[in-house]
Amino acid sequence: MIKSAKHSLLLATLLGLSVSALAQSPGIDTKGTVGYAIDQRGYVVKSGFGLCWRTSFWTPAMAIEECDADLVKKPAPVAAPEVPKPVAPVAAPKPAAQKVTLAADALFDFNKANLRDEGKAKLDKLAADIQGIKLEVIIAVGHADRFGSDAYNQKLSEKRAEAVKAYLVAKGLEPNRIYTEGKGKKQPVTKADQCKGAKSKKTVDCLQPDRRVEIEVIGTKTQ
Repeated sequence: MIKSAKHSLLLATLLGLSVSALAQSPGIDTKGTVGYAIDQRGYVVKSGFGLCWRTSFWTPAMAIEECDADLVKKPAPVAAPEVPKPVAPVAAPKPAAQKVTLAADALFDFNKANLRDEGKAKLDKLAADIQGIKLEVIIAVGHADRFGSDAYNQKLSEKRAEAVKAYLVAKGLEPNRIYTEGKGKKQPVTKADQCKGAKSKKTVDCLQPDRRVEIEVIGTKTQ
């Protein structure tokens, strides 16, 4: 009985020394693995299933990556700096086209290309309206009715457009911003079954819409 007690005491003493020696042996992180059983080499003891043996005083705060990775607190991911979205440039206003059609009989006498006083008054108003526009270009297109040859009406329509340009330039508009063109009698407004018959006052009056000058103003409104 006495020998058995002595034997137990000796075994306990040797185990105590062994554990103490393991805890102090090189390579053992006693701070990081104090919650786990450590072998003589300084490694955490694992079961046949690869599970780490925990000591009786193990707490989640003692968890290590090797054994309890899911319990180890990982640093919160650093959010990537927010890249400011590029500011879309404000689109410049597109040039606004304004088309004005002036009847040729208001600008010119029949079969003439000289501006009448009434025609000058209409162009005066147009020039005043243009003052509120950042002008890009003005296009003046002259037209004629069906009476006369193609060549004659082509020249007449061109002269009417040039007369409009000359007057607008005299009102202060830049000549290089005014373009002229003549269409002759190729683009009538009246229908083919209208204004039938030979040249007469009635027919000439009926064809009045074909004798015209179309003025297109392109620019950006400033007001």
